[in-house]
Amino acid sequence: MFYPFYFDPTYILVLIGVVLSLLASGKVKSTFARFSKMRNSRGITGAEAAEQVLHRAGIYDVRVERVGGNLTDHYDPRSKVLRLSDTVYGSTSVAAVGVATHECGHAIQHARGYAPLKLRSTLVPIANFGAQIAWPLILIGLLFNSQSSTLFINLGIIAFSGAVLFQLITLPVEFNASNRAIRMIADSGMMYGEEIVAAKKVLNAAALTYVASAATAILQLLRIILLTGGRRRND
Repeated sequence: MFYPFYFDPTYILVLIGVVLSLLASGKVKSTFARFSKMRNSRGITGAEAAEQVLHRAGIYDVRVERVGGNLTDHYDPRSKVLRLSDTVYGSTSVAAVGVATHECGHAIQHARGYAPLKLRSTLVPIANFGAQIAWPLILIGLLFNSQSSTLFINLGIIAFSGAVLFQLITLPVEFNASNRAIRMIADSGMMYGEEIVAAKKVLNAAALTYVASAATAILQLLRIILLTGGRRRND
């Protein structure tokens, strides 16, 4: 017997998310690689730039450490450690300085009590738990034909919505850190002219990855709503 191939149209949303993520990842990698070859005129390394920016902001209790990997740079607010990757820590490129000062932006946000950063930190456990529990709840709801199935599905959607909210809150946090970085670079005289323009291009490319992540999360939530819409209406 012939069974016709069934195509789930909601897979288009998944495909769009994958394409957006790949494009954003490729953009940041190519932009970073391009400007990693451009040495800043002062010959300052990423680690030195971070130290200078932190001290200029009156922050002396944040350690700057090297971490393995490529573009694994991040600020850890719990231990007050700013970790710079191998390609940033000792590099004198404008890309390295841009990334290092961006992470300093997060340290300054933390020191100043920047509200979106505090909210994002609060949402971390909620988002992680929501992302893990969402699909099991939805699958339970789809497996049973009863009024309780709608409850499980709705709980799953709410749980996944927490992960989406986290991605949305991340956007102003990252954009603000990048804006702080560019201002600090310019105000300190760390770099000038074309070097600042290049650093801005690196940070703008990096910001696209967060935009893509938020868009992917929204598309996934939309797919969940579309897949479960019929069951919720029937119940």
